[in-house]
Amino acid sequence: MTLRVALVGGPMYDRLYDHLPVDVEVVVHADHPTLNREVAARLGAGERLDVISTHGKYAPSQAAWLRPIEGLVGCGVLDGLAPRAVDLCRFEGALLCVPRNIDVRVLWWRTDLADDAPATWDEVEASPLTFGFTGRESGLFGLFFELVAGSGAALFTPDGRPTLDGPAAIEAVRRLVRLAAKGPEDLPDWHYDQVDDALLDGRVGAAAAWPGGYERIRTSDRYGDLAPAPYPGGVSYAGCHGWAIPTTCGDLDGAVALVDFLASYEAGRCDAAAGSIPAHRRALADHRPVDEVDAERLRITGATIADAMLTYPPLARFPEVEDAGWGAIHDALRGRLSPEEAVARMQATAEAVLGEHP
Repeated sequence: MTLRVALVGGPMYDRLYDHLPVDVEVVVHADHPTLNREVAARLGAGERLDVISTHGKYAPSQAAWLRPIEGLVGCGVLDGLAPRAVDLCRFEGALLCVPRNIDVRVLWWRTDLADDAPATWDEVEASPLTFGFTGRESGLFGLFFELVAGSGAALFTPDGRPTLDGPAAIEAVRRLVRLAAKGPEDLPDWHYDQVDDALLDGRVGAAAAWPGGYERIRTSDRYGDLAPAPYPGGVSYAGCHGWAIPTTCGDLDGAVALVDFLASYEAGRCDAAAGSIPAHRRALADHRPVDEVDAERLRITGATIADAMLTYPPLARFPEVEDAGWGAIHDALRGRLSPEEAVARMQATAEAVLGEHP
């Protein structure tokens, strides 16, 4: 039986798909926000999907449609994966997906335009390097989350109640407005790939990049002028992409076999070669950097994973809060809302979405 799969798309993900070992029909291949919408619509309608790309952050919102993975894939498959990555794919005790990679951002900066990389957000603002960032979707909310957490504040209480409208949140939006004003006029419309484009085209002098963006950086004409550095502020919004089996799966044995491959050493090696940080521990350990810059990138990334990962709260409706959040911040970047109005809107939406019992 041909497996029906839904896959996240982009340069950092697509190389692996050329090596799928079974007959598959790719029914969705899109960036993650589009993928999530398509998967929700198809699963909500009862459409057969056998394996889907998901994320530890998004899987809780899909829990009603996902089969718990433990007991389906072999113990040996999970044993080969980083325990922290596996934990990030759990929700309310159930493992909803098998982690593919670990995503944390590092800073890339132009060594020909500045003597040092900025280490704090105040230094980012004062630097001669224009900082480029995503002006919409999860990347924008993640940057807001980083700014708030880096100041020592929190967006949620330990029991999951939203606190998105405090002084630190207002100052974070103010900083984002100032940073956007220093950048190109179209920055508020940038998505992930557009940030990479701006860095490599010379429109900005510094930007954060996910591990999977490294291959584009390495093969660009700008590579000799770029260097990696720890992400400013001490925390990096992080998580794990993963593989899940929906309840509408029509070939469970085939789906499990495909997930076993996608979590294998061979698949991890393929992702590592594309610049990603695979969850498969031996695949990552066996990967060799291509040069000294890559070695430094991997060292910084490893240190960030060990000490500076900022992860999403385990809330089934967190994606709705994130969507409302980035939309309000985007409006502030465009001058349609003040920072105070933006965080007030975020808080009101979060309270409405999460209710009394998050």
